[in-house]
Amino acid sequence: MDTHQERLSRLNHALLSGKDVCSSEGMLRDFPESLKKPFQVNGVGLVVCRQGSFMFTLNQKDFSAKANETLFIPGGSVFQVCRQSEDAEVFILVYQTEPIRDIIGNCVTSMHLYSQLATEPCYVWSTGEENEVLKYMSLLDNTLRIEENTFNHYEQKLLLLGLTYRLCSIYNRKLITQRASVGHKHDIFIRLIQLIEMHYMEQRGVEFYADKLCLSPKYLSVLSKSICGYTVQELVFKAIIRKSISLLKNTQKSIQEISDYFNFPNASYFGTFFRKQTGTSPQQYRRKS
Repeated sequence: MDTHQERLSRLNHALLSGKDVCSSEGMLRDFPESLKKPFQVNGVGLVVCRQGSFMFTLNQKDFSAKANETLFIPGGSVFQVCRQSEDAEVFILVYQTEPIRDIIGNCVTSMHLYSQLATEPCYVWSTGEENEVLKYMSLLDNTLRIEENTFNHYEQKLLLLGLTYRLCSIYNRKLITQRASVGHKHDIFIRLIQLIEMHYMEQRGVEFYADKLCLSPKYLSVLSKSICGYTVQELVFKAIIRKSISLLKNTQKSIQEISDYFNFPNASYFGTFFRKQTGTSPQQYRRKS
């Protein structure tokens, strides 16, 4: 069985190497050296505190976490552990969402946005689902120990997908309980994301979504841009591209069939749209993937 120090060293190396999945592979009584100084987290980060407490900075702001609380670290954040209690025990997981980008859909985008909705985002809280999240982490650890093969690769992707959706669900429930403090504009935006998820296949214009929300198209687009940096149409286009990539990578559908699937006038029109959004043609993307 691996010693505590060996697991700590492996995690430190994985973080510094930028691996897709970096796990503590069980409880640790210390943090890796890379996290004891400012470290830019490349992916989604989770730290489940099972015992004791620790203090940290996230984007130069001070926070703390204690037993039975979970720390959520948004991608791109600068994280640093400052101190920890002598009895601290933590489970750490950092993973990149890019390898599962083609199958995660809009929910992960929403999850990141949800964490930004409050004036001061709450990065630490007791979700009540710490044990369930740890089960996903444990299963992921098993895939890290198995020799790399096609089945193991897809099992890992599906487990990451399942964990990501669980985190989306946790964020969503957290937001609902705090809805009174979120504000009317953010409430509208959440409803917009839900509508796009339901209708992006057939409705691409802002007018449809504005009508559903009883708002003017101009107001809705300005609201969306102010919250997430994208217009309504850009959000719809992103949803189409994500689904297109999934079809190109995971099915044998022809470009014409994918074009018809999204109700484009013809395959050439779809190809132009895809290239404009991704910088490459559908055929080139399929050959590369």
